[in-house]
Amino acid sequence: MTAPRPTAERDAVVVTGMSVTTAFGRGTDALREALAAGKPAFGEVTRFDVSRRRAKRAAHLPGAPVLVDELTDLLAQAAGQAGLDAGAVGGTPLLFARHSDPSWPREPQERQADCHAAATGSTLAARAGLRDARRTYTNACVAASTALADAAALIASGREERVAVAAGYLVDEDVFSLFDAGRALADDGALRSFSAGRRGLLLGDGMGAVILESASAAERRGALPLAGLLGWGRAGDAYHVCQPHPEGLGMARALSAAMARADRAPEEVDYLNAHGTGTSYNDSAEAAAIHRAFGAYAPELPVSSTKSLTGHTLEASGIVEFAVSVLVLQEGLLPVNAGYTGQDPACRLNLVTDAPRSLKARTVVSLNAAFGGANTALVLGAV
Repeated sequence: MTAPRPTAERDAVVVTGMSVTTAFGRGTDALREALAAGKPAFGEVTRFDVSRRRAKRAAHLPGAPVLVDELTDLLAQAAGQAGLDAGAVGGTPLLFARHSDPSWPREPQERQADCHAAATGSTLAARAGLRDARRTYTNACVAASTALADAAALIASGREERVAVAAGYLVDEDVFSLFDAGRALADDGALRSFSAGRRGLLLGDGMGAVILESASAAERRGALPLAGLLGWGRAGDAYHVCQPHPEGLGMARALSAAMARADRAPEEVDYLNAHGTGTSYNDSAEAAAIHRAFGAYAPELPVSSTKSLTGHTLEASGIVEFAVSVLVLQEGLLPVNAGYTGQDPACRLNLVTDAPRSLKARTVVSLNAAFGGANTALVLGAV
């Protein structure tokens, strides 16, 4: 690990490798094709019995995938895309985000030490050939985006030259039952972000791996960046244990901080990938936050929530939607806000409805929020 550089010499942060898996399939190309098609991945849950549940649908892969196996493959793909040899991988730390496994306390006591989230991170780092699992994040729906922000800060401050970030969630019976009992899941089988008549969220499988690197390190070894991570912001509103502040105060502060770090004015943002869970409290608060942070430009800013396509991937949301944002910059296509049935007066936004929208974006924002009032915003730029 190199000594931190003075603030004036801080390096830019770029993405040199990325791979992601959702219910649409394994690998980034499956997500790329699905975003262009604009059709949601939801179907009847077959992974476990939902016959006695209010909601019946989710977006999940067939069979019973194993999280560590899937993420090991994704890290190898991301490192391969970044052009890293075994030596470079071996010097790279891992920041890992995952759901705190609800089955862990039910394991025999002698196995529990090997089953908790931090142990999973260490196992994953060892299997992927990485230096170590420096941190493990379980802070709900901002876990992955917090890991990405921390990785960027480590690189920008000179403490690390390169960081791998991985995150994953697989739809499981415990969380599905808990959300269903709390009437958070949409019983009409669609996640209708920001829409009038929305009835809640739907869960989805999501896993991803990203290699972040200093721009100078990438240039020295001739790596071609996929995108730049220009700015990151985090803020809490401490309003309620599971409801955002109705005026979106924390989300707005996170947005403003990220744009200030990126040195981008509101009107320079071409697209915002919203948290957009399809719940009444989140969507209206998020709309308020967007208006607060973007001011007069808010009615013009294109917005969509790709959870309406992939489902809510919980702790992996930040990395799945980060990948979406990179693809938006590469493809020039804004994803559709699926399932939309009409405007909610509390959610007056320039939503991408009906079909994906062509736009050559240069700057994109990814916004996430979580229980406990935690909020993150990431600003990405084309290279």
